Amino acid sequence: MKILVPVKRVIDYNVKVRVKSDNTGVETQNVKMSMNPFDEIAIEEAVRLKEAGKATEIIAVSVGPSQCQETLRTAMAIGADSGILIETDETVEPLNVAKLLKAVVDEQSPDIVIMGKQAIDDDSNQTGQMLSTLLGWGQATFASKVELEDGSAKVTRELDGGLETLSIKTPCIITTDLRLNEPRYASLPNIMKAKKKPMETKSPSDYGVEISNRLEILKVEEPAARAGGITVPDVDTLIDKLKNEAKVI
Repeated sequence: MKILVPVKRVIDYNVKVRVKSDNTGVETQNVKMSMNPFDEIAIEEAVRLKEAGKATEIIAVSVGPSQCQETLRTAMAIGADSGILIETDETVEPLNVAKLLKAVVDEQSPDIVIMGKQAIDDDSNQTGQMLSTLLGWGQATFASKVELEDGSAKVTRELDGGLETLSIKTPCIITTDLRLNEPRYASLPNIMKAKKKPMETKSPSDYGVEISNRLEILKVEEPAARAGGITVPDVDTLIDKLKNEAKVI
């Protein structure tokens, strides 16, 4: 069984994001970048399935600038067998990412695509669902548990009201939630081994996909500063302020 895992290079989740002075976006120069946390979970789950004998090969794929090679090497240090970089300096929206991933799936013929449910930079939560539609494959989103059986996957999903368990036939798309697993740290020996693993670099045109964005960012602003709280003398005053000033009740 072959597993494809898309990974994205984003601003590290520990970094405080700052808006550019001209309000055209967020500052990325001299900012620490790392793999999207949900994608780390996806790689970890694929590696665990391989260690359990359920999978034989893991391919990591990334769409973005040349620096995404570092992200792919990290994925290979965790346990992916090879990497594919679709190199472009343009901003790539979810639909175009899904089209590129479909082309990779058609080329590599994986049995399962495991991917993060969303990226922490744009929080779109769209690519997995779009890829499922383009391929005509079943999907199980927000997975907190994955069990592979003969020709199917049993996936427990996290919902607002609790948990839902689905059984879907392979090939399929699975998107990962935070509680699926705890990603391992890449050891130094594995980091060194990852440098020798194969990585292929391609362009969107190699897959016949034209990057045409449909959205335009008009302005990016910092959220408004939170006002300080006040102390009220009694419950009646609190209710009055919530009703007449805050207008929340």
